[in-house]
Amino acid sequence: MTSRERILAALNHHEPDRVPVDFSGHRSSGIAPLAYARLRRALGLPEVSLRVYDPIQQLAIVDEDVLDLLGVDTVELGRGFALNDADWADWVLPDGTPCRMPVWALPQRGEGEWLLRTKEGLALGIMPDGAMYFDQCHWPLLDSDDQRPLDDAMRECLWAGVASPPGPLAPDGATLAAGARRLRAGTSRAILALFGGNLLEMGQFLYRMDRFMMMLAEEPRRVHAFLDRLLELHLANLEKFLAATGPHIDVIVFGDDLGGQNASLLSPKMYREFFKPRHSLLWRRAKELADAKVMLHCCGAVRALLPDLIDAGLDAINPVQISCRGMDAAGLKRDFGSDLAFWGGGCDTQSVLPSASPEAVREHVLQQIRILAPGGGFVFQQVHNIQANVPPQNILAMFGAVREIA
Repeated sequence: MTSRERILAALNHHEPDRVPVDFSGHRSSGIAPLAYARLRRALGLPEVSLRVYDPIQQLAIVDEDVLDLLGVDTVELGRGFALNDADWADWVLPDGTPCRMPVWALPQRGEGEWLLRTKEGLALGIMPDGAMYFDQCHWPLLDSDDQRPLDDAMRECLWAGVASPPGPLAPDGATLAAGARRLRAGTSRAILALFGGNLLEMGQFLYRMDRFMMMLAEEPRRVHAFLDRLLELHLANLEKFLAATGPHIDVIVFGDDLGGQNASLLSPKMYREFFKPRHSLLWRRAKELADAKVMLHCCGAVRALLPDLIDAGLDAINPVQISCRGMDAAGLKRDFGSDLAFWGGGCDTQSVLPSASPEAVREHVLQQIRILAPGGGFVFQQVHNIQANVPPQNILAMFGAVREIA
């Protein structure tokens, strides 16, 4: 099987020739640049210029030699862009390690901090000295009367306004289509296209999380009006996005973190009222526009919402946060494995990957694969991004265990 065939077989609930692997195929399966530099050294590979393609989460581009050595079956659509040296600018990581950052998202130095700003100078994100990531510091609709155009407000939102590749390198559909076509012709890996289409999270990004959660409870009419405007914008963007990329991609990735450590952020009733109908419209329209599977990046304890997510048209969920309440792999596979593919859950990144011994990592990964892989419906990925403090020996133990079971 090719990598693409392997991924699609798993998503269609067929058991492929080996466990399919995702590493850096989207912005929640990647690796911090400091950990990536150590991983390359542990693999005996030459040093390369570290490219931080996601400034907010500080994620490195994983080079082809690493993807090949680790048997990775995925690639993100963004890897078809930012291919020229002029697309990158020099920067330094928090420990002083040199790296490169997209020229359009280059942080600016403040007093004891780094800032991500708009072209007009508005600070959207802040990373104090000693920190490892950028935090949002501006909420465009926090004091708004809701009359502001949403696309304008979203340009002042950290998560929507600071783009990873292709970003501004694809200002029109023709350029986006050309990059997607070029990537498809040059890889046998499954291509993941990050669309977003966030609903709950976009409310949190624009109004601030505490205020938007209160709005859901106290001002339902206002929230419905906001979500209707947002859905209209998302659907229009989806049409343009898939008109350009649809023939060349395999998975379209949406995002909405609906869970916390111990429970979902919403009751099933509230999810059904505000978000399920709109998720359904987005996901079903995506499938009409492209022959692609729909994946939702959704962290946390969301077991209670899974029946409704499946009913809304979801094919796969990521990252399958197995350390959260109710998210044990065996129960999820038993109760939802015939209807939903689990893209993740392969290794706990909260406690196991960063701090266990390599042998303990190996045993943990083998156990997770034995539970989740039978019958297909499973793509191996660690639970979310590999953080800067993870030892390379543990990363190698994790991927080594995947190869064992293959």
